[in-house]
Amino acid sequence: MKEDGVDNPAFEPSSPDGAEHKRAALSPGRLGHPALGKSCSLDPDENLCGIGRFAPAALQVCNNPKGYLLFYSLLSVFQGILVNGLVNVSISTIEKRYDLNSSLTGIISSGYDISFCVLCLFISFYGERGHKPRWLAFASFLIALGALVFCLPHFIAGPYIYGEKADDICPVNLAAIKNATCKPGLKKSELSNYFYVFLLGQLIMGAGGTPLYTLGTAFIDDSVPKHKSSVYIGIGYAMSLMGPAIGYVLGGQLLNIYVDFNRHPRHDITPEDPRWVGAWWVAFVACSFSTCLLVAPFSYFPKHLPGTHKVRAEKISEAHHGGADIQSEYGGRSFKDFLLTLWLLLRNPVLMCLVLAAAMEACVATGFATFLPKFIENQFGYTSSYSATLGGLVLVPGAALGQIISGILVSKLQLNCKSILKFIVLTCTVALGFSMVFLIAICGNTPFAGVSENYNGTGTLSNLTAPCNAHCRCLRSNYLPVCGTDGIQYFSACYAGCDSAVTIQDGSKVFANCDCVVDPKFTIENIIHGATPGKCASNCTSLSLFLGFFFFTIVFTFMAVTPTTVAILRCVPERHRSFAMGVHMLFLRILGSIPGPILFGVSIDSTCTLWDIDKCGLKGSCWTYNNHRMAYMLVGISACCKVISIIFTVTAVFLYNPPPEQLQYSEKKEEAVTSVQL
Repeated sequence: MKEDGVDNPAFEPSSPDGAEHKRAALSPGRLGHPALGKSCSLDPDENLCGIGRFAPAALQVCNNPKGYLLFYSLLSVFQGILVNGLVNVSISTIEKRYDLNSSLTGIISSGYDISFCVLCLFISFYGERGHKPRWLAFASFLIALGALVFCLPHFIAGPYIYGEKADDICPVNLAAIKNATCKPGLKKSELSNYFYVFLLGQLIMGAGGTPLYTLGTAFIDDSVPKHKSSVYIGIGYAMSLMGPAIGYVLGGQLLNIYVDFNRHPRHDITPEDPRWVGAWWVAFVACSFSTCLLVAPFSYFPKHLPGTHKVRAEKISEAHHGGADIQSEYGGRSFKDFLLTLWLLLRNPVLMCLVLAAAMEACVATGFATFLPKFIENQFGYTSSYSATLGGLVLVPGAALGQIISGILVSKLQLNCKSILKFIVLTCTVALGFSMVFLIAICGNTPFAGVSENYNGTGTLSNLTAPCNAHCRCLRSNYLPVCGTDGIQYFSACYAGCDSAVTIQDGSKVFANCDCVVDPKFTIENIIHGATPGKCASNCTSLSLFLGFFFFTIVFTFMAVTPTTVAILRCVPERHRSFAMGVHMLFLRILGSIPGPILFGVSIDSTCTLWDIDKCGLKGSCWTYNNHRMAYMLVGISACCKVISIIFTVTAVFLYNPPPEQLQYSEKKEEAVTSVQL
C-alpha cells in the first residue's frame, strides 16, 4: 500500500522476497556492505558515511542517530563553553585590560545574538533542502574561527602594564587628590579600538551557532521515529547546558593565572589586587582547536542517515490544519519562495503562540542565569565568585534535568501534538508557583554607614562623608568595603576613618584606629575600634531553603523547552521544519534572550541605593541594593512573563486543529494490522 505516492512499510508484510528485496534491487552496489548489512538496502537515496568513494567500514559505526547525536552534543558543548561561558566570565577582565566601558562590552555580548537573528531565517530556509551535516561542519569551522579572532587582541596588543597600587586608608595622599580631577577631554585609549575585533569574533561565532539549533535539531527529528525524537532533542539540549558550566569553571580557574605568563612575568601583583588581569585567552585558543576537530566528522555524515526514508514514511503528519493555503509547500529556493513560506509560517497561529510562549520563558531563563549570582550575593552576603558557583550548581543541573525528564516523558507516553501542548501548560503552571521562592529569601540589608546608617547620628543618609572621616579626604574611586567592630559596614577603610593597617597572627590584614567605629560589639586581636576587609556577614539563614525551591523552579521551567521544540516541529509541514526552527530562534532572541537580561537589569538597577559616581559626576555601576525591593521586582517580572507564556500556550491548545489525514491514516493502519492478524 502507498501513502502519498511513497511506499509505506507499515502496511506491507515483511518477507525476504518481498518489499525489502524489491528495494535492495534498486541499489545492488550497496547491498553487501559489511558495515551496514541489510539496513542500507532499504532506501536507494541513503549514502554511506564518508566523502565520495572514501567510505571505510570503520566510519559506518557512527552512521546512525546515536553517532550523530554524539557529535551534535560535542558541538553544543563547545559552543556553550565559548559563547555562554568564557565570554561572560571574561567580560570584566576584558574591560580592565582593554579600557572598555560596560556599554561597549554589552554590545560585544550581544554580538552573537545579533548575528544569529540576521542569519537564522536564511540559513534555516536554504539549508532545509541541503546537506545538513555539512552545514554543521561549516558551523564548527566558523565557531572555531570566531573563538580565535576573539582572543587575537592578546597576541597583538603587547604586554599588560599595570600601575601603582591605590592606598585605601586615612588620610589619602594629597597627590592622589590633585590627580583625581575630571578630564572630559581625555583622548580615548588606543586599546579600546580592539572592541571591533571582539565584536567581529562574536559575529562569526553567531553565524556558526545558527545552523546548530535550526538545521541540526531538524536533522535529529528527521532521522528518528516520532516517539524517540523528544529524547534525542532533550539529550542534545541538555548537553548544550554543560558548556556554560564548563566555561565558568574553566574560565574562572584561568583567571587566577597572570595574563602574560608566557611573555611577561609578574612581580608585585596577586589575584586579590584590583589591578590583576587573568589569562582569559587560554581557553579560547584551546576551544578553537577542539571545535575545529569536529569539521571532519560532520563532513563525513551522509545527507540522510540509514533508515531515514522508512522513518519518514511511518510518520503521521500532525501539522496544524488551517486551510489548504496554510498546508501548501513551496519547493523553490528563490527569494519569493522564501517570503511566501515565511508568510505561511507567520499565519500558523499554533506555531506563533508557541514561539511567543517560548520567548517569554527564555526572557525569564536568561534573566535568572544573568542575575541569580547578584541576587545571592546581595541577599546572603557572599562573595561574587562563591555566589556564581552556587548559581551554577543550581541552574545547570536543574536545566539539564528538566529537559531530559520532559523528553523521556513525551517519548514514553507517546504524546501527540495536542497532549504535548497540555503538558507544556502543566509544567509552566507549576514553575509559576515555584517562582514565588524569591519571597521566602527576603532578608534585611546589612547596616551600611552613609546608606542605611547615619554614622551614629553624626552624619546623614545618602552621604558617605561625616565629621569622623572628613579630614581623611576619601575618594570614591574604589569600592573596598570593610566591616567595623560595631557590626556596621563601611564603604572603605578610609571612610571608616582607619589610619593604619595591621597584620594579625593568622597573616590577614585588619584596620586599626578607626574614628567612625564607635560602641564596638567585639574586638579584633585587642583592636577595639577596628575593621576587617570585606562585607559584614548577612543575618539571612534561608539560603538552603531558597536554593532547594529555586532548583525545582528551574527544573519545571526547562521541562517546557524540549516539548515546545517537538510541538513546533510537529505543527508545521515536514518541509518547513527547519524554517520553523529558524522563526522560533529568531523570536526567541528578539523577544526573549536579548531583552530578558536588559529587563531584569533595569529592574534591579531601580533598587540601587548607592551608585558609583566618577570624578566627572557620571553614574557608573551600583554598589549596594535594597534587598526587599529587588526580591519583589524579580518575582513580579518572572510571574508576569510566565502568566503570558501560559496564556499563549493555552491559546495554542484551543487553536490546534490536527489534519484530517491523521485520522484517516490511523484508521487505515488499524485495518492493515487487523488484516495481517487474520
